[in-house]
Amino acid sequence: MTKKAKAELAALEARIGHHFRDRDLVARALTHLSAPAAGGPGRSQSYQRLEFLGDRVLGVAVAQMLYEAYPQASEGELSMRLAKLVRRETCAAVAEEWDVGPHVAMGQGEARAGGRKKAAILSDICESIIGAVFLDAGFEAARDLVTRCWRARMDADVEPERDAKTAVQEWAQARALASPRYVEVARSGPAHAPHFVMQVVLDGYEPESGEASSKRAAEQAAAQAFLARWSAK
Repeated sequence: MTKKAKAELAALEARIGHHFRDRDLVARALTHLSAPAAGGPGRSQSYQRLEFLGDRVLGVAVAQMLYEAYPQASEGELSMRLAKLVRRETCAAVAEEWDVGPHVAMGQGEARAGGRKKAAILSDICESIIGAVFLDAGFEAARDLVTRCWRARMDADVEPERDAKTAVQEWAQARALASPRYVEVARSGPAHAPHFVMQVVLDGYEPESGEASSKRAAEQAAAQAFLARWSAK
């Protein structure tokens, strides 16, 4: 590693708040699948495996933070807060704060297509870095990183998002309608990063769809779409 590369990595580590003992881990966490260095059997040198691990570590760390911060919250409220804090947009925003874009290794085509600014890639990089910190120094170090970068976001979300499914249920009951049903319309993506399309079906009304990385979140999105269309009528 050149002197300039070491200095750039040190600056990134300072923004992240973690000094890596194993520099190979952080290098892999910053390697997109399109990078020449990511080739080989299983393309094991890309960030994909670390992103898979980091996604789970992030979920546990944020769940613990929420559990301790909101002792009176129901499971449903905690789940809604969790979904908001670990969604793609939030992770991408954290990666932007770390300014990881210039450090990501990727193929020329992806780079020309603006890959270093794509929310999907930034979100993955965020999670892969969390996974790398976990492997480099253990769960406490990864949890400390998550706490530093997510605490203010959690505190800023004073009120949980409205439970759209409950609102649709109450809306239907007020009109003496049958309970709404939620139907899976489509599922795509790999096992570690699925994408669901769900529909809310209510007799006498056109179905509304919602998309998300979990069935529950997709159902909430479908319910929110239904409310946006029908609640004022």
